[in-house]
Amino acid sequence: MNRNILSQRIQSLSESATLEMTRLSRELKAEGRDIITLSIGEPDFDTPLEVKEAAKEAIDNNITHYSPVAGFKELREAIAHKLKRDNGLTFNASQVVVSNGAKQSLSNVLISVLNPGDEVLIAAPYWVSYADIVKIAEGNLVVLPTDIQHDFKLTAAQLEAAITDKTKVFLFNSPSNPTGTVYTYDEIVALAVVFKKHPDILIVSDEIYEHINFSGKHVSIASVDAVKEQVVVVNGVSKAYAMTGWRIGYLAAPQFIADACAKLQGQYTSGAGSISQMAALTAVKNPPQESEYLHSMVSAFKNRRDMLLDMLAEIPGIIINRPEGAFYVFPDISSYFGKSDGDSQIKNSYDFCMFLLYQANVALVSGDAFGDPACVRISYATSSDLIREAVNRMRTALEKLK
Repeated sequence: MNRNILSQRIQSLSESATLEMTRLSRELKAEGRDIITLSIGEPDFDTPLEVKEAAKEAIDNNITHYSPVAGFKELREAIAHKLKRDNGLTFNASQVVVSNGAKQSLSNVLISVLNPGDEVLIAAPYWVSYADIVKIAEGNLVVLPTDIQHDFKLTAAQLEAAITDKTKVFLFNSPSNPTGTVYTYDEIVALAVVFKKHPDILIVSDEIYEHINFSGKHVSIASVDAVKEQVVVVNGVSKAYAMTGWRIGYLAAPQFIADACAKLQGQYTSGAGSISQMAALTAVKNPPQESEYLHSMVSAFKNRRDMLLDMLAEIPGIIINRPEGAFYVFPDISSYFGKSDGDSQIKNSYDFCMFLLYQANVALVSGDAFGDPACVRISYATSSDLIREAVNRMRTALEKLK
């Protein structure tokens, strides 16, 4: 059959760069290579015991049938309570939609609100899937560049200058993937002041890394009164509770948007898995300040970040900043462009990553995929020993480049 049967929509999409590197790493491991993977955004912790027990109990109680499209009422109520408890946000359970991961929640919102040609503002670097989700929804991505010297933060002036009569959505992410950037309260208020003047622009706030924050309490842009009616909050249990495989995300939105997202979800996936929802219920009911599990995880990530930054600072030509959240660093490696080991020449960040994959057996992700071709993403969601070994391998391999 002719490959042209594929739609233009699917042909225009890119393979996720993080998943591509994960696939390559697995293939090389299968060949016997000792690959250290610093490319995947997945905590190396196990799901908390009480969450797993809740899932087992759900099975024993035969909670194994279709779930309501927007999620079990008990879970939606618990999420609404969590948003009030942790973030000071007031949502009714009816304004919450539970989905198969935060990625689906983001997709639900953008597909529900965008028409062809509508503009979506986003600061670069950005998470790899944002651009293609906007593409699927037939929107136009408007990228606002930031730089490492300013901790990859977007300014209110930049934002104001980018708004046009076609601007429909601002896609915001703090703490950030891939940079680990955390916006302060004052910085968030400054952005909100801009949107107060544009009440028809929707702010979609991706807060999946909320609890992995080294700088203090998380601030949601939805907590700013001036714009709270313009915000959709997207979150989930994958990162804070090491529940990536359980596939539970959620959104909280103005009622008409929540209704639209539930309507859309009802036509292409229906409700999220019943057992996963009952596990997530136990996770979100647990106040984060009382969670020894969460405190231990965040402490481990902070220690790894500090070690990784100290080691990277010793490698000539790598420019770093100090991210305050998530579990990534996003160094500028552009000083290596044009260098060669005699066999391979580094022309861009993709070449840099391929060089380290094959010469150092270390997997990173190219910054091109995140909208910043001068950088690479390094995940420290793995053990300190592996991080230390990986950076030592990187240093040795990079010394060969002249």
